[in-house]
Amino acid sequence: MVKEEPEDIEQKRIVVLCVDRDGDIGAKAEVKTPVVGRKENLDAAVKLALSDPEEPDANAMFEAVRIYDRLKEENDPKETFEIATISGSELGGVGADRKIVAELGELLSSFPASEVILVVDGYSDEAVLPLVQSRVPVSSVSRIVVKHSESIEETAALFSRYLRMIVDNPRYSRFILGVPGILVLIAGILWIFNVLSIFWMVFTFVLSIVLVIKGFGADRAVKNFYKWTKEYSPPPLRVQISNFSLVAGALCITLSAYLGWTAAAAYVAIGQTPVDFAGWVSILPQLTGYFIKDSMTLMVAGICVALLGRAIRWYLERDTRLLRNAALIVTVGWSRQILDATSDLLIRPDSGYEKLIFTVIVGIMIGIASVLVIFVVHRSSREFFRETAEQVEEFGES
Repeated sequence: MVKEEPEDIEQKRIVVLCVDRDGDIGAKAEVKTPVVGRKENLDAAVKLALSDPEEPDANAMFEAVRIYDRLKEENDPKETFEIATISGSELGGVGADRKIVAELGELLSSFPASEVILVVDGYSDEAVLPLVQSRVPVSSVSRIVVKHSESIEETAALFSRYLRMIVDNPRYSRFILGVPGILVLIAGILWIFNVLSIFWMVFTFVLSIVLVIKGFGADRAVKNFYKWTKEYSPPPLRVQISNFSLVAGALCITLSAYLGWTAAAAYVAIGQTPVDFAGWVSILPQLTGYFIKDSMTLMVAGICVALLGRAIRWYLERDTRLLRNAALIVTVGWSRQILDATSDLLIRPDSGYEKLIFTVIVGIMIGIASVLVIFVVHRSSREFFRETAEQVEEFGES
């Protein structure tokens, strides 16, 4: 029987991970995370404890070192260990969680662990368990709770600690100290001008504004908008041309509808307004004719402007859809003549169908000629267009 060599044994890679979700290690001890290695974590914990002896994250880091030493003393050849500390942000929320995930990814890239022993300092840090567990299995969770006696002195010390946190942490100080500070400042100004009697009205107004802003997240929306304006990058020129022409075309079409409605309303105002449904039905062809007559030019122009912007974009992109779009512009442009003949026939039914039939036949011929021109141009300028297999097949089917 051949004895298995130690190097052939597949080792489990275990990392003892301490998580500081509120970023105290960076804010108080000025230590950059992730901190990897026993000596580095011990030095960081000592530095954090010296900066704030009451900081529970320092106790969690010492506990992580203790767990790491105990596991190393077991000297299991099937396991190899590492110790690390990652942190979030003092602002908490999504930003802190994203920073933790980024640092965890950086740690796993340097030490691809097969499982994690998680060390946290309380219920808030324990919220990161799903973030860690979704990326690497967590075999154990150790939560460190700093013990306090129930004496008055201990209670006063704990109260002073949280009071300092309210003063120093911008998450709480902006609302708990900032808003009362504004109200006190307003009261002082009103007292100087001897109008302190209206303080309660001002107090209600300021408090309502603050509650509305915080309740609806207006401050976050303004911050996100400012960030978007700083990071905004305009689209390429061809996209700007296409979007501008689309907006201009939509405005032309809207204005044409207004002109058509005005012409139809003027026709009703000149004549006798119908009093029943049958009367409206009898003048409906004339109303439609006047609507088309006054709206057709601007409406066709708006559609052509929108199509022209798309054509310019596809020309710059060397897209084969440029040819079909050009044929569509010609067809839409000629449709004005068909609409003109249609409006004349609706306004004066006795004028005859010859003009309408002529414009329709010419429109069909223009469409056929456009298709032939497209094929000729496409064959002669094939090297100009950048085509995919799907575009070639679609072009052939069309």
